[in-house]
Formats: sequence, structure tokens, C-alpha cells
Amino acid sequence: MNLETLAVSRRHSHVFSQGNPMAEKNTRRAMILTVLMMGVEITGGWWFNSMAVLADGWHMSSHALALGLAAFAYACARRYRDDPRFAFGTWKIEILAGYTSAILLLGVAGLMAFESIARVFKPSPIHYQQAIAIAVVGLAVNLLCAWWLRDQHHHGHGHAHDHGDHHNHNHNHNHNHDHGHHHHHGHHQHDLNQRSAYLHVLADAATSVLAIIALLGGLYFNASWLDPLMGIVGAVLVSVWAWGLIRQTGRVLLDAEMDAPVVAEIREAVEQGPVPARISDLHVWQVGRGRFACAMEVATAPGVEAEVFHRALSIHEEIVHVTVEVRSAAS
Repeated sequence: MNLETLAVSRRHSHVFSQGNPMAEKNTRRAMILTVLMMGVEITGGWWFNSMAVLADGWHMSSHALALGLAAFAYACARRYRDDPRFAFGTWKIEILAGYTSAILLLGVAGLMAFESIARVFKPSPIHYQQAIAIAVVGLAVNLLCAWWLRDQHHHGHGHAHDHGDHHNHNHNHNHNHDHGHHHHHGHHQHDLNQRSAYLHVLADAATSVLAIIALLGGLYFNASWLDPLMGIVGAVLVSVWAWGLIRQTGRVLLDAEMDAPVVAEIREAVEQGPVPARISDLHVWQVGRGRFACAMEVATAPGVEAEVFHRALSIHEEIVHVTVEVRSAAS
């Protein structure tokens, strides 16, 4: 085989995520609707002097930005998916967008809390009926956006494309299109970019509910203190949710996957496989929604080829890129 033929034989796709066209479309729709409602709530909250509605509008502005980031991330990941500069694809652009939107949301929560506390010490009259009407419309918009962005339960039952990089005195790439039955356990199947957008509008819906409760309490029970209190409660809830999203997306960005169930499955497939073997070094990271890559060093008997371990791992559909270095257990 000449060098040109060898180079061609080594080429293979590193596109491990096929995107989520429906989520991308619905994210754009939700973003447009959220921007329109954000303007209504901020204007109405300021005009009718309701901190609860104004806080909900500010909160919705963060969601409009988050939805914009999510839509932008989908578009970028799709546009650059075949760019060879991205060694393991562009899926993490979507994760980075979710992480960024969570950081921004923490800032908005701080602003909500600051303004609400200021209203506790310096209350002002509220036009309750008008503010309630705006809050109800805002809640309806949030629920519609949440319906668009709900998890569609993409289980990814496609065929695995196992790209094996053998480091056993030679290098070649296997395109193992295994059409048999795969053991697929649904590791990390959520679209985190879609989930980020979904939780943003769901949190905004919760803030709308709190605003409505506060305004009704003020209207019928003269409990005007409920309005800033609900603003503070909303800020706390949003902060807790944002921190959870930061942890979830940060874990993926930092490749903190070595306690994931798929790691134990890899060890079981190799070390309890057809030949005696021991994994002496293992690295696992996520390269797509429910898709993992791994690189390992395996100590086994002399003469055993890396292909043996590629076949052992091929039953796991979620493992889409495997690099195996084989060394003699006696060495």
C-alpha cells in the first residue's frame, strides 16, 4: 500500500453528534416569543410599579439571551461539524452555551435580589390588576415555550460507528458498522443545550407564578410586602437552578466522566472478555449526547491484537471512538 492509499484509509469522520434540528427550530421560536414578552413585562412592571413583574421581565431577559445563545450554539455546531480543526466534533459548543447562560443567570438573580431588598425598605404603590394581567400573560408564554422545548426523548438507536485507532506497532482506523444488537444504556442522553433552554423558561414560569401570588396577596389581603419577598424567593430559586446547570455542563467541559457507568462497562468488556487482559491506563470523555470516546492501554498475552478489544467494545453503541494500545503483560 503506497502512502497516498494509506492516508486515505486513515480518514474517517469525527462527527459524533447529529444535532437536534427540532430543538434548534423550537429554540428560535421560543427566543422570538420570549423577547416580545420580555419587553411587555419590563415596560409594564415599570409603568405599574410592580417589582414582581419587573423582576420577572428582567429574569425573562436572561432567558431571551440564553435562548439566543442556545440557538447560536446549534447553528455553529452544525456549520463547523466537518471542520477538521475540531478533533472530536463540535458538540461541546452547545455545552459551552449552556454553561455561559447559567453564569449570566446568576448575575440576573443577584440583580433581582438587590432590587427586591431595596423595595422592602422603600415600598411604593402598585397597580395590582394591570400587573396581574401582565404576569398571567407572561406565564402563558413561558408555558408555551416550555412545551416547545420539552425533552423529546431522543434515545439514539442508530448504528454505532466505531473508529478504532490501533497503537499496536501499527496504526489503522476501523470503520466498524455493526448492525447487530447493541447494549445501549442511555448514558447522558439529554441534549444539555436544549435542557438549558428548557430550564430557563421553566424557571421563568416559576417566577411568574410567584409574581402572581404576590400580586394577589397584595390586592386582596393588603400584603404589599409579598411583592419584594417573592422577588427574593425567585432570585434564590434561580440561583440554585443556575448553580446546578453550571455543575452539569462544567462536568462535561472538564471531561469529568471517570465515575460514569460507561467506564465500568468498558472495564468489564475488556477485562472479562475472550482473552485475559488488564487495563493499565484508561481515559473516557464525552463527545456527543450519550456518546463517548476512550483511550486505553491494555496489558495482555503476547501476540494479541488490538482488534480483539475493539470487537469486545463494539456491543456498546455509546462508545463511538476507541483507541487501544496493546502491550505484553510480561513487559
